[in-house]
Amino acid sequence: MSVEIKILGPWEVAADGAVLNLAGTRRVGVLARLALNVGQVVTTERIVADVWGDSSTSTAGKQLHIVVSKLREALADEVIATVPGGYRLDLPPESVDAHRFSLLVRQARATRDGTTAIGLYERALALWRGAALEGRSQAWAQIEAARLEEERLVSLEDFIDLRMAAGDHHAVVGELTAHIEAHPLRERPRAQLMLALYRAARPAEALAVYQETRRVMVDELGIEPGVTLRRLQRAVLAGDPILDLATGHDVASAPCEVPAKLPADTPAFTARSAEFGWLDKALAVTPPGLPAVAAINGPGGIGKSALAIRAAHAASGRFPDGVLYVDLRGASPGLQPMTPIDALGQLLRALGLDGTAIPSEVEEAAARYRSLAATRRLLIVLDNALDARQVRPLLPAGPTCAVIVTSRQALVSLDGAEHLQLTELDRHDATTLLARIAGPARVQREPGAADQIVRLCGGLPLAIRVAAARLAARPDWTLAYLAERLTDASGRLDTLQHADLEVRAAIAVSHHHLREEPSGHDAAHLFTLLGLLEIPTYTPEVAAALADWSEQHAAAALDHLLDARLLEPAGLDRYRMHDLVRLYAHELAVQDLPEADRATAVRQVLHHYLATTRTAGVLIDPRVGVLLEGLPIDRPGRRLQSPEEANAWIAAEKDNLLSAARQAAGNPADPLTAISLGLGIFRPFYNGGWWSELEGVIDRAIAIAADHGDPANLARTHGVLGILYVRRERPEAAIRQFELALGYWDAVRQTARKTPVYVNLGNAYQRMKCFDKALTAYEEGQALAIEYGQQDLHAIFLMNRGQVYSELGRWSEAIPPTQEALGLMSAEIRPYATGQIVSCLGDAYLGAGRLSEAASSYREAITLLRRSGHVVGESSAIWQLGQTHRKLGNDDEAWECWRESVSMLVRAGLMTAQEAEALLSQDPTGKPAPL
Repeated sequence: MSVEIKILGPWEVAADGAVLNLAGTRRVGVLARLALNVGQVVTTERIVADVWGDSSTSTAGKQLHIVVSKLREALADEVIATVPGGYRLDLPPESVDAHRFSLLVRQARATRDGTTAIGLYERALALWRGAALEGRSQAWAQIEAARLEEERLVSLEDFIDLRMAAGDHHAVVGELTAHIEAHPLRERPRAQLMLALYRAARPAEALAVYQETRRVMVDELGIEPGVTLRRLQRAVLAGDPILDLATGHDVASAPCEVPAKLPADTPAFTARSAEFGWLDKALAVTPPGLPAVAAINGPGGIGKSALAIRAAHAASGRFPDGVLYVDLRGASPGLQPMTPIDALGQLLRALGLDGTAIPSEVEEAAARYRSLAATRRLLIVLDNALDARQVRPLLPAGPTCAVIVTSRQALVSLDGAEHLQLTELDRHDATTLLARIAGPARVQREPGAADQIVRLCGGLPLAIRVAAARLAARPDWTLAYLAERLTDASGRLDTLQHADLEVRAAIAVSHHHLREEPSGHDAAHLFTLLGLLEIPTYTPEVAAALADWSEQHAAAALDHLLDARLLEPAGLDRYRMHDLVRLYAHELAVQDLPEADRATAVRQVLHHYLATTRTAGVLIDPRVGVLLEGLPIDRPGRRLQSPEEANAWIAAEKDNLLSAARQAAGNPADPLTAISLGLGIFRPFYNGGWWSELEGVIDRAIAIAADHGDPANLARTHGVLGILYVRRERPEAAIRQFELALGYWDAVRQTARKTPVYVNLGNAYQRMKCFDKALTAYEEGQALAIEYGQQDLHAIFLMNRGQVYSELGRWSEAIPPTQEALGLMSAEIRPYATGQIVSCLGDAYLGAGRLSEAASSYREAITLLRRSGHVVGESSAIWQLGQTHRKLGNDDEAWECWRESVSMLVRAGLMTAQEAEALLSQDPTGKPAPL
């Protein structure tokens, strides 16, 4: 059956030449919706939303199925195909008059012969019998009708251009007059009428058209005519020969050649195979009725343009009407971003327009561009965009085009766009890029130096290209020499510039744009401040402390920096800065901020961490408050409500806390902050098993306290270092630290502060199996605890005595003091210490053969120690629960406990996976080494 559908005027459907009477608004609506996308799938959801509109019900899908069945009865079963997700009208495109119109217009624009083009336009325009989709009132139909009408108007104006180029200016005057009366605000036909009248030797009337146009524009819109009309008026007044037919400058005919505007591909392009595949697929999948738009985002120098250009070259064969390219200069050093009207001018000239044919206003130029692109199969590359506002007028409207956009921003407000975020190259790909430019042989000779170069470049393709270009330009340089120069952070950005390639400039342009935007001033200031910090990630609360703003204010500035790609996301409400960007921010901070302001900003952040760490530490173990007693804290810090919340914050901020402590230790002008941070992170880091990192921080705190002759802080720091030494199996060294701590507390006459030192001194002797000395230390400390009313420490001494008895195999003697200790401790106030006591009680029960009581104690201890974030204590209790299960004959439960315990130690970095595998490959007897 031959079916013809007409929508360019009154609705009409014919089958085998006979007009069909389709009853029902929804039948007509469904068929019209499918006809506009003939040959393409239209989803069920799209049809229901468009045709049923606000009256959509839960039964709309069933109603649609019935409508399609009725249409198949009227047409033929094979005309409407059911496909996954929707329906497709299986007819040749030219069977729908709107598609036949577009095809004829496309052919007219593609031909080089003016006479042939005029004939094609005549045939195309003759298809219009009235308003498109006449009688259809739904929103989708109104939108499509407006699009088709704009295509008709532009095609009519193109047709008139061709006729005037052929010397038919007398005949078009009447048509243009009627056209202007119907569309008084369109400037292009008024310019055409002026030109036609001028060529018909009627210059006065041509000038009268301009005056009438100006009157209409001023009265209706309050604006002057556009640049094109004003230039044309001056040319008519001057009798400029450029207006004569022989020059042909006005002709808006089809281009004589297919545009191919892409820059050359780069032979050094490396990797990105997954991203290339994604991009190729995104260009091939066209949303119904829309162009395919692939938006690539990422920081400066990440390789967005290189990927877009390579993909466009590869896909160009699928776009026979050409490939357009515009550098929008959104992040070009020293250049202002291109305005949409300038970009539209480039695109329209590439499509063959010039002179008066190019509108001077954005809206009209964009409409002209969309109309020209609607009938072509074009690939358009919009490179280096500033933001979505710059890009939106440059997007075509029809489904035959595809667009690649690159921008530092993620242009998520572009409707229908697919998004790809580029990240740094991994070590292998970065080394490959280095070798392609610098030479494979040089990289193979110095693989270690090559690794160091790509690491110091942070995987940033631009930085690697610059480094490789410097090597290529200097064959006398070794890779080791360049790596050594890059190691100097203060000169790294100077090293990463060569010829017209410069990393610093690529970063600076984003910061420059921020400073020029009224809404970007705060973000630009915060960026400079962030250059002062040596922490790996930033949160709104840290930024608020740094800038002395509210957290909401800081969060908005961070998001602005993220949009500018000066920051990258690093988790929920967390941001990071590329190392090279950080170096630039630090340069700005040193250059733009007074030294006193820099010091104040950094201190605010360090004291935010100090205050919050103190809060977290006290929630985990209230004795932390005693450890930090008397140390100055300037800021309130974050509010934390529970041990669980405290541990979650510590885990999230671990790397920042360590970096903050190290940064504080590097500032000799503020020794107390450095010492306080070292002591502040001690308990959470100790509980988390992060001992090696912690030891270096405490060593530095001791050195600072010694340099400043601070005996109280020497007592504190030697004491906590001794605790670390005990845990790391260095009990002799620990004893020396505890003896020093006791001496310093004596020197400042704070005898009560010696009590916890005796706890740890006894622990050290216990590790050495010197049980008599351990009990002596516990007895001395217990006497102090009783004297000064330190009930919690009294309980700890009782627990430790029980531990000694357990190690000596005196189980019946171990249980009573441990039970007494438990009675003195509150699990609600001190879950950490209570968990330790309950775990020790489990050990005593296990040794005494009271297995059910041992299992119950270990389960309680696991809960308490997990709540306090004590990884090693929890792991130990789980291991011992496994031993209890073994004695109860529950082998499966025992192995489950042992595996969980060892997994915790591996995750904490206290065992390697290989050590864990070796331990679990045989029947466990003793505890793992870290326990």
